[in-house]
Amino acid sequence: MKKLLLAIGFLITGLISSAQNKKLQNGLWRGVLERTDGKQVVFNFETKDSAGKKILYVRNAAERLLVDDISYKGDSVIITLPFFDSQLHAAFVNNNELKGVWLKKLADRYQVISFSAFYNQPFRFSNSSNSTTANVSGRWNVRFLNASAMEEISVGEFVQNGNHVTGTFLNQTGDDRFLEGTIDGDSLRLSTFDGGHAFLFTAKIDGDSLTGGQYFSGPTYKLNWIAKKDPNAKLPDEFSVTKMKQGESKLNFSFRDITGKKVSINDERFKNKVVIIQMMGSWCPNCMDETPFLSSVYNKYRDKGVEVIGLAYERTTDFERSQKSLGTFQKRFDVKYPLLITGVSVNDSLRAEKTLPQLEKIEGFPTTIFLNKKGEVEKIHTGFNGPGTGEHYEEQKKEFYDLINELLVK
Repeated sequence: MKKLLLAIGFLITGLISSAQNKKLQNGLWRGVLERTDGKQVVFNFETKDSAGKKILYVRNAAERLLVDDISYKGDSVIITLPFFDSQLHAAFVNNNELKGVWLKKLADRYQVISFSAFYNQPFRFSNSSNSTTANVSGRWNVRFLNASAMEEISVGEFVQNGNHVTGTFLNQTGDDRFLEGTIDGDSLRLSTFDGGHAFLFTAKIDGDSLTGGQYFSGPTYKLNWIAKKDPNAKLPDEFSVTKMKQGESKLNFSFRDITGKKVSINDERFKNKVVIIQMMGSWCPNCMDETPFLSSVYNKYRDKGVEVIGLAYERTTDFERSQKSLGTFQKRFDVKYPLLITGVSVNDSLRAEKTLPQLEKIEGFPTTIFLNKKGEVEKIHTGFNGPGTGEHYEEQKKEFYDLINELLVK
């Protein structure tokens, strides 16, 4: 790891110009992450001064992700993203250009992708044409073909204004959050970057079909996809994905919270209460959407007899590293309910058996479990439709509120 960081340091040093102590100019920038296959995941960010310090906002459609940890070293800048153990390390080529890398810390290594940024470039993708007759607005039945030739069904929802397109893909574990892009002739391009995930979607538009679709994620991952416009496209019921084992009705667990204190579902504070258990992780994009909502639920309903517990499955089993990541996560979303560290990696195939053996499996994150006042599991919901899904986000919130209110009077 030390050799990797040293090599990155030499790379950035080699890009430094003769001028010293340059600072990020305020305004709009266009960021570019270049994969090993040459495909580029582009995003936008805006820099400004606030309370005597430099901040920036990563922009994806309606989302504005605040980044307030920016430091300088000589002619280089280090931008620490608020989640996902990731940073942008770059040198000033000149006042208007940065070159460096995006570093994302995984369980046992760093993921490295080339990064560059260009000042005063407010666009996302360049277009060869400013007009189009194609229109992708609406709901789409989407099929992704994975490496095992198995189809994964999703629903695409897009809004088009001229050449500009926003939207997302909904799936059984949530959604792909805020996507933004453009139509150029018969080509669709959408991207997003949140510090942990870098997505690029491309496809050809053929009337009511999207063909030759490709989905690029991170430095190397790729899937093919196709879609057909369908206003009635829908996913299976999110309450049917994760189930309790036959004969089981209650959960039994005890884990340490981020202060190191043991917390059990059998503690007195949870007895005769409606309890919501959020299976989550600081790395999880849809958990970033569900957590602010559950925080508001907790603040509104805790005096009425509702408790919330977060069960964290991090990328590593290292308690101190998980503690640090979750501490940042807790602070950013002002989480008042306990976040417990399971000590089991999200990638562990036995994660259910090791933490919640009463479940058949843990299909995805977040998964939200609703307990009645007797401590019995009433419902299990897989995934979360965040604000990037528009009306589905409002429907999701209403569905949760209705269930909570029902359990309070049961």
